[in-house]
Amino acid sequence: MSGSSREVILARIRAGIGEKPLGVPPKRPEGGWWEGSKSDGIRPSLGTRRTSRQVRELFRDRVSEYRAEVSASSPASLSTGIAGSLGRRGVRRLLVPHGIPSEWLASVDAEAVEILVDGRPNRPLSVGQLASVHGVLTGCALGIAETGTIILDSGPTQGRRALSLLPDYHLCVVFSSQLKETVPEAVCVLAGGFAFHRRPVTLVSGPSATSDIELIRVEGVHGPRSLEVILVEDTE
Repeated sequence: MSGSSREVILARIRAGIGEKPLGVPPKRPEGGWWEGSKSDGIRPSLGTRRTSRQVRELFRDRVSEYRAEVSASSPASLSTGIAGSLGRRGVRRLLVPHGIPSEWLASVDAEAVEILVDGRPNRPLSVGQLASVHGVLTGCALGIAETGTIILDSGPTQGRRALSLLPDYHLCVVFSSQLKETVPEAVCVLAGGFAFHRRPVTLVSGPSATSDIELIRVEGVHGPRSLEVILVEDTE
Protein backbone atom coordinates (compact mmCIF):
# COMPACT_ATOMS: atom_id res chain seq x y z
CA MET A 1 0.00 0.00 0.00
CA SER A 2 1.43 3.40 -0.99
CA GLY A 3 2.00 6.06 1.61
CA SER A 4 -0.68 8.36 0.18
CA SER A 5 -3.33 5.61 0.19
CA ARG A 6 -2.44 4.70 3.76
CA GLU A 7 -2.86 8.29 4.90
CA VAL A 8 -6.25 8.56 3.19
CA ILE A 9 -7.50 5.42 4.96
CA LEU A 10 -6.15 6.54 8.33
CA ALA A 11 -7.70 9.98 7.88
CA ARG A 12 -11.09 8.37 7.27
CA ILE A 13 -10.71 6.20 10.36
CA ARG A 14 -9.79 9.23 12.49
CA ALA A 15 -12.81 11.12 11.16
CA GLY A 16 -15.07 8.16 11.86
CA ILE A 17 -14.00 7.65 15.46
CA GLY A 18 -13.69 11.34 16.19
CA GLU A 19 -10.13 10.99 17.48
CA LYS A 20 -11.38 9.42 20.72
CA PRO A 21 -9.02 7.17 22.71
CA LEU A 22 -9.37 3.45 22.04
CA GLY A 23 -11.84 1.71 24.33
CA VAL A 24 -13.99 4.83 24.84
CA PRO A 25 -17.22 4.52 22.84
CA PRO A 26 -18.70 7.73 21.43
CA LYS A 27 -21.51 9.25 23.44
CA ARG A 28 -24.90 8.51 21.90
CA PRO A 29 -26.78 11.73 21.05
CA GLU A 30 -30.40 12.16 22.06
CA GLY A 31 -32.98 10.91 19.53
CA GLY A 32 -32.28 9.94 15.93
CA TRP A 33 -32.27 6.65 14.10
CA TRP A 34 -30.43 4.88 16.91
CA GLU A 35 -33.19 5.61 19.43
CA GLY A 36 -34.47 2.41 21.00
CA SER A 37 -31.46 0.37 19.92
CA LYS A 38 -29.20 -1.41 22.39
CA SER A 39 -26.19 -1.23 20.07
CA ASP A 40 -23.88 1.30 21.78
CA GLY A 41 -20.96 2.82 19.95
CA ILE A 42 -22.58 2.92 16.51
CA ARG A 43 -23.37 6.23 14.90
CA PRO A 44 -24.08 7.51 11.39
CA SER A 45 -21.28 8.61 9.10
CA LEU A 46 -20.13 12.19 9.43
CA GLY A 47 -21.06 14.85 6.90
CA THR A 48 -24.25 16.20 5.37
CA ARG A 49 -27.21 13.87 5.55
CA ARG A 50 -29.03 13.07 2.32
CA THR A 51 -32.72 13.76 1.86
CA SER A 52 -35.19 10.88 1.46
CA ARG A 53 -35.28 11.46 -2.28
CA GLN A 54 -31.48 11.43 -2.52
CA VAL A 55 -31.35 8.18 -0.53
CA ARG A 56 -33.83 6.57 -2.94
CA GLU A 57 -31.87 7.74 -5.97
CA LEU A 58 -28.58 6.53 -4.48
CA PHE A 59 -30.07 3.12 -3.74
CA ARG A 60 -31.37 2.80 -7.30
CA ASP A 61 -27.98 3.79 -8.73
CA ARG A 62 -26.06 1.34 -6.54
CA VAL A 63 -28.42 -1.57 -7.27
CA SER A 64 -28.13 -0.87 -11.00
CA GLU A 65 -24.34 -0.90 -10.78
CA TYR A 66 -24.56 -4.52 -9.64
CA ARG A 67 -26.24 -5.40 -12.96
CA ALA A 68 -29.57 -5.86 -11.24
CA GLU A 69 -32.78 -4.38 -12.64
CA VAL A 70 -34.59 -1.78 -10.55
CA SER A 71 -37.87 0.00 -11.19
CA ALA A 72 -39.98 2.46 -9.23
CA SER A 73 -43.57 1.94 -8.17
CA SER A 74 -46.23 3.49 -6.01
CA PRO A 75 -48.06 1.41 -3.39
CA ALA A 76 -51.20 1.50 -5.54
CA SER A 77 -49.43 0.17 -8.66
CA LEU A 78 -47.26 -2.45 -6.92
CA SER A 79 -49.36 -5.47 -7.93
CA THR A 80 -49.40 -4.28 -11.55
CA GLY A 81 -45.63 -3.87 -11.47
CA ILE A 82 -45.16 -7.37 -10.06
CA ALA A 83 -47.42 -8.89 -12.72
CA GLY A 84 -45.55 -6.99 -15.43
CA SER A 85 -42.15 -8.18 -14.20
CA LEU A 86 -43.30 -11.80 -14.06
CA GLY A 87 -44.74 -11.54 -17.56
CA ARG A 88 -41.55 -10.10 -19.04
CA ARG A 89 -39.53 -12.88 -17.44
CA GLY A 90 -41.89 -15.59 -18.60
CA VAL A 91 -42.45 -16.86 -15.05
CA ARG A 92 -45.04 -19.63 -15.04
CA ARG A 93 -44.34 -21.08 -11.61
CA LEU A 94 -43.76 -18.57 -8.80
CA LEU A 95 -42.53 -19.24 -5.29
CA VAL A 96 -43.69 -16.96 -2.46
CA PRO A 97 -43.30 -17.08 1.33
CA HIS A 98 -46.49 -17.44 3.33
CA GLY A 99 -46.32 -13.86 4.62
CA ILE A 100 -46.60 -12.14 1.22
CA PRO A 101 -49.66 -9.83 1.31
CA SER A 102 -52.40 -11.05 -1.01
CA GLU A 103 -52.72 -7.59 -2.57
CA TRP A 104 -49.20 -7.93 -4.00
CA LEU A 105 -50.51 -10.75 -6.20
CA ALA A 106 -53.86 -9.18 -7.08
CA SER A 107 -52.88 -8.49 -10.69
CA VAL A 108 -51.15 -11.83 -11.32
CA ASP A 109 -53.11 -14.08 -13.66
CA ALA A 110 -53.78 -17.20 -11.61
CA GLU A 111 -54.39 -19.24 -14.77
CA ALA A 112 -51.05 -18.25 -16.31
CA VAL A 113 -48.89 -18.38 -13.18
CA GLU A 114 -48.86 -21.24 -10.68
CA ILE A 115 -48.11 -19.90 -7.20
CA LEU A 116 -46.36 -22.15 -4.68
CA VAL A 117 -46.56 -20.95 -1.08
CA ASP A 118 -43.83 -21.99 1.35
CA GLY A 119 -43.99 -21.80 5.12
CA ARG A 120 -47.54 -22.82 5.80
CA PRO A 121 -47.88 -24.82 9.05
CA ASN A 122 -46.77 -28.42 8.55
CA ARG A 123 -46.54 -27.90 4.77
CA PRO A 124 -42.96 -26.94 3.89
CA LEU A 125 -42.06 -27.34 0.25
CA SER A 126 -39.40 -29.87 -0.68
CA VAL A 127 -36.02 -28.90 -2.09
CA GLY A 128 -37.16 -30.30 -5.42
CA GLN A 129 -40.21 -28.06 -5.43
CA LEU A 130 -38.12 -25.00 -4.54
CA ALA A 131 -35.69 -25.75 -7.35
CA SER A 132 -38.46 -26.31 -9.91
CA VAL A 133 -39.87 -22.78 -9.84
CA HIS A 134 -39.06 -20.09 -12.40
CA GLY A 135 -38.68 -17.36 -9.80
CA VAL A 136 -39.33 -16.19 -6.25
CA LEU A 137 -41.07 -13.07 -4.97
CA THR A 138 -40.07 -11.69 -1.56
CA GLY A 139 -40.04 -8.54 0.48
CA CYS A 140 -37.04 -7.47 2.54
CA ALA A 141 -36.07 -6.26 6.00
CA LEU A 142 -33.93 -3.26 5.02
CA GLY A 143 -32.04 -1.72 2.14
CA ILE A 144 -28.72 0.16 2.33
CA ALA A 145 -28.41 3.07 -0.09
CA GLU A 146 -24.65 3.58 0.00
CA THR A 147 -23.91 -0.04 -0.95
CA GLY A 148 -27.08 -1.04 -2.83
CA THR A 149 -27.50 -3.93 -0.41
CA ILE A 150 -30.77 -5.70 0.37
CA ILE A 151 -31.07 -7.34 3.78
CA LEU A 152 -33.25 -10.39 4.30
CA ASP A 153 -33.87 -11.52 7.88
CA SER A 154 -36.20 -14.50 7.23
CA GLY A 155 -39.25 -12.47 8.19
CA PRO A 156 -42.80 -13.31 7.02
CA THR A 157 -42.45 -11.62 3.60
CA GLN A 158 -39.04 -13.24 2.98
CA GLY A 159 -39.34 -16.78 4.28
CA ARG A 160 -36.50 -19.17 4.97
CA ARG A 161 -33.10 -18.56 3.41
CA ALA A 162 -33.47 -21.34 0.82
CA LEU A 163 -36.24 -19.40 -0.93
CA SER A 164 -33.86 -16.66 -2.05
CA LEU A 165 -31.00 -19.04 -2.92
CA LEU A 166 -32.43 -21.87 -5.04
CA PRO A 167 -34.58 -20.11 -7.69
CA ASP A 168 -32.72 -18.59 -10.64
CA TYR A 169 -34.72 -15.33 -10.57
CA HIS A 170 -35.44 -13.20 -7.51
CA LEU A 171 -38.01 -10.40 -7.60
CA CYS A 172 -37.66 -8.34 -4.43
CA VAL A 173 -39.99 -5.58 -3.20
CA VAL A 174 -38.27 -2.80 -1.25
CA PHE A 175 -40.21 0.07 0.29
CA SER A 176 -38.44 3.43 0.46
CA SER A 177 -39.35 3.59 4.16
CA GLN A 178 -37.11 0.51 4.62
CA LEU A 179 -34.03 2.27 3.23
CA LYS A 180 -31.13 3.33 5.43
CA GLU A 181 -28.47 5.61 4.07
CA THR A 182 -25.41 3.94 5.58
CA VAL A 183 -24.24 0.52 6.73
CA PRO A 184 -23.93 1.56 10.43
CA GLU A 185 -27.55 2.74 10.42
CA ALA A 186 -28.77 -0.54 8.99
CA VAL A 187 -26.64 -2.65 11.34
CA CYS A 188 -27.92 -0.75 14.37
CA VAL A 189 -31.56 -1.29 13.36
CA LEU A 190 -30.93 -4.89 12.40
CA ALA A 191 -29.15 -5.69 15.67
CA GLY A 192 -32.23 -5.06 17.75
CA GLY A 193 -34.38 -7.37 15.63
CA PHE A 194 -31.74 -10.10 15.54
CA ALA A 195 -31.37 -10.04 19.31
CA PHE A 196 -35.11 -10.64 19.62
CA HIS A 197 -35.87 -13.03 16.72
CA ARG A 198 -32.52 -14.81 16.24
CA ARG A 199 -33.34 -15.43 12.56
CA PRO A 200 -30.74 -15.99 9.82
CA VAL A 201 -29.71 -12.81 8.01
CA THR A 202 -28.75 -12.64 4.32
CA LEU A 203 -27.15 -9.63 2.64
CA VAL A 204 -27.75 -9.38 -1.11
CA SER A 205 -25.70 -7.04 -3.31
CA GLY A 206 -26.71 -7.85 -6.87
CA PRO A 207 -27.14 -11.24 -8.56
CA SER A 208 -25.04 -14.15 -7.35
CA ALA A 209 -21.59 -14.21 -8.97
CA THR A 210 -18.16 -15.64 -8.26
CA SER A 211 -14.71 -15.58 -9.85
CA ASP A 212 -13.19 -18.27 -7.67
CA ILE A 213 -12.59 -20.68 -10.56
CA GLU A 214 -9.72 -19.53 -12.80
CA LEU A 215 -10.78 -15.89 -12.21
CA ILE A 216 -13.69 -16.34 -14.62
CA ARG A 217 -16.92 -14.65 -13.56
CA VAL A 218 -19.73 -17.17 -13.22
CA GLU A 219 -23.25 -16.11 -12.23
CA GLY A 220 -25.89 -18.11 -10.41
CA VAL A 221 -23.59 -20.44 -8.46
CA HIS A 222 -24.52 -19.40 -4.92
CA GLY A 223 -27.93 -17.88 -5.58
CA PRO A 224 -30.18 -16.31 -8.24
CA ARG A 225 -28.60 -15.45 -11.58
CA SER A 226 -31.05 -12.57 -11.99
CA LEU A 227 -32.13 -10.01 -9.40
CA GLU A 228 -34.92 -7.51 -9.99
CA VAL A 229 -35.94 -4.88 -7.46
CA ILE A 230 -39.19 -2.94 -7.32
CA LEU A 231 -38.68 0.16 -5.19
CA VAL A 232 -42.01 1.27 -3.76
CA GLU A 233 -41.91 4.97 -2.99
CA ASP A 234 -44.00 5.26 0.17
CA THR A 235 -42.12 8.26 1.63
CA GLU A 236 -41.83 11.86 0.52
